[in-house]
Amino acid sequence: MSLLIRARLFLLVAAMLLTQQAAARCDAAWLKISETNISNGEEALTAHNLSAYPVSFTLRVRSRDLRISGESSVTTTLTPDEKRELIRYQQRNPQRPQRVRYSCEWTVGDLDAKHEDDRLYLLPYAEGESYRVLQGYGSRFSHTGREQYAVDFKMSEGTPVHAARDGVVARVEEAHDIGCWEDGCGKYANFVVVLHDDNTTGEYYHLQQNGALVEPGQRVRAGDLIALSGNTGHTTMPHLHFAVYRAVDRGNTQSIAVRFLSSDGVVSFPRRGRQYPAASAEHLIREDRYGSAGEVD
Repeated sequence: MSLLIRARLFLLVAAMLLTQQAAARCDAAWLKISETNISNGEEALTAHNLSAYPVSFTLRVRSRDLRISGESSVTTTLTPDEKRELIRYQQRNPQRPQRVRYSCEWTVGDLDAKHEDDRLYLLPYAEGESYRVLQGYGSRFSHTGREQYAVDFKMSEGTPVHAARDGVVARVEEAHDIGCWEDGCGKYANFVVVLHDDNTTGEYYHLQQNGALVEPGQRVRAGDLIALSGNTGHTTMPHLHFAVYRAVDRGNTQSIAVRFLSSDGVVSFPRRGRQYPAASAEHLIREDRYGSAGEVD
């Protein structure tokens, strides 16, 4: 099979896939939802962020057996260790109280995060290396909607992955060894999530099993080695999925357009089929200070 046919097959299959983001149902290790008695039969659901990072989530209560005071669905952000009452309710039939049913989806980051649009990012691989872009911004195959500004780089398994921006490692998953394209394959993705100072996240996906080289809570600098690429999760071939995200409702994230500094200049719109040589962290520091690099088409 020719390389062109293989590439077309990959993109065709990618069109049927949904990228797995670092979102999940509420996890007691991160976000604790508690039922609290108030008074006169009134109760409340309270959320407590148990983590060291901002957590955004949507909490929804099934209201059939309850009288809800206000909205039955709340989307909000809790800062580290913040605890807040969110939804008050009463039983419709106090003589036959029903179990409170609720759902909750969350992600790391802040709903009100303001991305620093003038900031430049390093490409997520070693200085001087370059890898072909399989999907760039706005790819009509699977980089649409919330994934519009994600980039897929073709990488062999075990390729060093480097931080594109300074931040704190918030989440790591590296236990999986499965890559597939069927429904549900996204749960097998290995990833590293780095929380930036503006509360956006840089997310590095499809890493190999045991391929994370950093730990939650670790501070990383742009250019640091953080992981090894792989072929896990929703994937048909080895590659690295990278994007910067802002938290939105229901535990989802919205990708953000960012500009990369290559050794050839600034890349504002990564294009499918192109290869961009990575600049050094020192080059990034100089560029942030003097701003002399031109744009790369």
